[in-house]
Order: sequence, then C-alpha cells, then structure tokens
Amino acid sequence: MTSRSFLRLALAGAVASGAVLLATLPADASKAPRTVPVRLLALNDFHGNLEPPTGSSGRMVDENGNTVDAGGAAYVATHMKALTDRNTIAVAQGDLIGATPLISAAYHDEPSIEFMDKLGLKVAAVGNHEFDEGYTELRRIMDGGCHPVDGCSPAGKWQGAAFDYVGANVLFKNPRERTDALAALGGSNSPQVKKVLADWGVPALPPVSIKWMNGVPIGFIGLVTQTTPSIVTSEGIKDLKFVDEVKAANVASKLLKLVGVKAQVVLVHEGDQVTAGQSPDACAATPGAGNRIATQVDAEIDLILSGHSHQAYLCQVRDPAGNTRLYSQGGSFGRVITQIDMSVNVKTRDIDRASVVADNHVVTRTVAADPEISAFVQTWKDRVAPVANKTVGTISADIGNTAAPSGETPLGDLIADAQLAATRTGGNAQIALMNPGGVRAPLSYASSPAQEGDGVVTYGEAFTVQPFNNLMQVVTLTGAQLKTVLEQQFTGGPNNQAFTKILQPSANFTYTYSQGAAWGSKVSEMKIDGVPVTDTQTIRVAANNFLVGGGDAFLAFRDGTDLWSGPLDVDAFVEHLGRDNPIAPPATNRITVVS
Repeated sequence: MTSRSFLRLALAGAVASGAVLLATLPADASKAPRTVPVRLLALNDFHGNLEPPTGSSGRMVDENGNTVDAGGAAYVATHMKALTDRNTIAVAQGDLIGATPLISAAYHDEPSIEFMDKLGLKVAAVGNHEFDEGYTELRRIMDGGCHPVDGCSPAGKWQGAAFDYVGANVLFKNPRERTDALAALGGSNSPQVKKVLADWGVPALPPVSIKWMNGVPIGFIGLVTQTTPSIVTSEGIKDLKFVDEVKAANVASKLLKLVGVKAQVVLVHEGDQVTAGQSPDACAATPGAGNRIATQVDAEIDLILSGHSHQAYLCQVRDPAGNTRLYSQGGSFGRVITQIDMSVNVKTRDIDRASVVADNHVVTRTVAADPEISAFVQTWKDRVAPVANKTVGTISADIGNTAAPSGETPLGDLIADAQLAATRTGGNAQIALMNPGGVRAPLSYASSPAQEGDGVVTYGEAFTVQPFNNLMQVVTLTGAQLKTVLEQQFTGGPNNQAFTKILQPSANFTYTYSQGAAWGSKVSEMKIDGVPVTDTQTIRVAANNFLVGGGDAFLAFRDGTDLWSGPLDVDAFVEHLGRDNPIAPPATNRITVVS
C-alpha cells in the first residue's frame, strides 16, 4: 500500500473509530521484540549530477580532513547498495532536480528522477529548485506524462516518480482550490481532521508520507524554505504560497499523530552554513534558518534532516520540551550519504532518541562504479549529444582566457557581464565578479570538428568554458567588505592567498590596484557606473556559489548577507551568448594597475 492510500484509508476510518493502527500488533505481544531497527539513508541537493561533478563541486573533505574526489551517480549507487540493509528507507531533502547539468536538464530532469527510482528512494521533500519550471511541471515530474512543449524524451512517455514528493508548507492561495493532495487527506468524518485542515489551508502537495518498516509506521514531513518565492521565477508559482516551516511542520505532526504515527521525521529544504574544512560528521553549523526550524518544530518530531545550504554536519539540538534530537545535512551533488540508525519502540511506536546514531559517508570514487548505473548514465550522455551541438550564439573573433597585465581576460569579463545580466532581476545584483579559475577554455572563432561554422558557438562549447555547474548567487556587501574581497586577490593577507587571482569584473564596475602597496592598501577608486563606492554603502554582488562560499580564499564573501540563488552559471552564459550577435571580445580595461 502506498503512503498516500494508507493515509487516505486511515483518515477515512481509523481516526473516527479510535482503532488507530493497532491491528498490526501480534496476538501475543509478550513475544514481540520491544524495539525494531530502522535505518535511513538520506541525500540532499543532488542537482542532477549523474556524471561525477568536476572542480570544487566534485571534492569533499572526509572524516580524516582529507579533500577527496566525490560524487557521481554510479558511485552513489555503489555506496547506497553497500549501506542498505533490510531495515532501510531511502529519503531526500530536496533539490534533486533543477540547476542541473546538461545530461539531466536537457530532458527536464527525467533522468535524475529515474536514477532516484533506481536507488530505491521512497520519499523526498521538495526543494526550491523543484519549482524552477513551475508547479505544473513539478506535478508532471511527480505524476507522469510528456513535456507539453518538448514532448517525450528518447526514453518514451514519462511514467512519473516512483517515490513520494512532500511539502507541508506549500499551499494554494485560493482557499477554494481543488487539490488531489487534499483529497488524499480528506474523506474523513473526523471533526479533528477537518478542523486541522480548515485552520491550515489547501495543500498543493502531500504534506506527509508514511512508510512502514518492521511493523511500525514512520511519518515523514516535507518542508521547503519559505524564501522560495524570492529565489524561483514567480510566474510558475503564482498560485502558491510558502508558509512558515515551523507552523506547517506542527500541523503535519498533528495529522500524523491523529492517525497514530508517533515516529516522525522532518525532511526540510533549509539549512545552515558551516566552518569550512571540517569533518562532515562534525557539528560545524552556525545557527541560522535551519537551526530555527530544528529547535522550534513540535517536540513530537524526532529527527530533522536538512538541505539547501549544501553543507555537511551532524548536530544535536534541543526541541521545545528540552529533549535532544538529530539535526543533520549531507552536503550536495551526491557527495555525501547520511546514514541514520535508530530503534523504534514497538509498543509506543515512537523513536528511542537515545538509540539514534548518524554518520555522514563521503561518496568516494575509489570504489567500483555500479555497472547498471554506469550504463544508464552513458545512455543519457549519448542521447544528449545533439543538444550539445545546438547553436547558442555567434562571436566575431576569438574570445580568449589569456590574462592582460591587469589580470583581466576577455572571456572572464564576458562571463561577468553575463552573470550580472542574469541576476539583476530577482537578485537585484549591481555588479558581478567571476573567479578566473572557473574559465576553463577559450571560445574559438574557427569552426570545431562538428562543422558548425566559423563564429558559431554551440552549447557544448559554452559548457566546456563553464563546466562546473555552479549556482549564481547574490549577496549584500558593504563597500568596505567589497574592498576586502578585492584585497584578498593578492598574496600576503590573512586569507593566505596562494597566488594572485584577479576576479573578473562586470563592465559597470571599475577600480585601481597598486602593485607595490601593502596588503590591505592595494585597492582604490572603486566605482559602480562611474560613481565612487563608499565604505558604508551596501552593494548587491553577484558571483557563483563557489566564491560566495569563500572559495579560492575569498573568505570575505562569507560576510555577505541576504543570499539569493538563481540559475546555473552556464545557463546565464548561454543566455547572454544569444544576445546582440555577433559578440565581440570585450576590452580588458575595467581594472587599472599602478606601480
């Protein structure tokens, strides 16, 4: 029986009669074990990384403090199989799809969902990126059918996800909206259930999923960050509202309790930042939005598994009753699997929190890749080849990645311009900065062996330039903080920059640096659109998530506030390549160098 059909039947009869889920107890309860084992294996923020992610996105600090290559669907499958036993339920905390590489994105992420089905995933919270193509497209992914514009993929008619997507805090704005999520919860004569639903609203997605393991029910509550409307395209969610996560979790907990489910787990797509370089098993999280949820949701809830911030941590927090419970996250891009072992009391049907043991396993690539999933990924790689050869724009000459004396490159400047254009709307970006190491290849005017023609840029070529699939993000920095970011380009400072790394600026941002000045006094004359920048003014700065997270020793980026996440950097680049063709190489005159 599926979790949805179970809940419908339970609400239809069990609540009203009071005989809630007790019929499964053995006739001679004295012979039954006092507790039964349950194992959860959790993923979060997979973002369609079927192929092993590259660059910083494909590395992870392990339990010994070593940075190792990690991730890739075939390796995830190998590790999952090794960790799975007969007591296992596989779960996820959102952003399985959206902001994905070409191999998945080209087919509206059906390959990634199919991979999750092959892993045996049972239930997942929705993340904000599940709404990237809108609510209607999310429902197609859940329920099946071919894409309304692009039609069926080469695999044929999409059958829908085999696992449950849940989101308790995603409601329809219209209180009279008809919804199958409400139908799954309705049909009950229970005044209690009716009252809970009336006070809550009309759910756009199933709020909970119930899975049975070893004779006991485990209730999973799905939540997505309530900031979703500010980080996805508004048109696709115009009929939805995203309510406070704590309030929604407490409502969902009441629904579970009404049908006798006391073992309760929150899967929430919201999380916190961490101190860099820590073991994935450490509690290195700085309390923020995720911690607020983990500490404030109802004390009936036993575990909080989080996502969204792309960090790895295992923490113990206090619930409103003062008892401890697990608060965890497992990185991103399939680089970490969170294993949680616990015992459930057969009589009370509740989790023994003292029994909970968690471990974040790094998905290393030193194991053998799973052959079935390797073949599956190769099939989609072959299928996407025609997409890779699609024309996305034209250029009038080579646009290179060789640095001028200032450290600027024509291609780096072009990418920064593309990133600013992609983040002005939504993120309110005022300038953009691109890390030079993320520009992996030049754009050549001459035709490639694919014979697309001189000056033609294909999607595959654009992807080769920006292969890391970083998310575009925007943070607020003061003028003084922005100056510190620019000072951190140079060696000799407390950030221990290994060698000079000149960030590529968007065309509207100029400044001067002195080669001979001491660290901290190198940068001057910062201007945005020709207007001098003051220390106290606030500036919305766009950069990829690698930089925003302090990558390449740009630690001052981590002082940014009001984080907004947008499209993949390659998508921003491709969109920009399609404008004002042919594109000429930008002049490298945004940075002035003095002795």
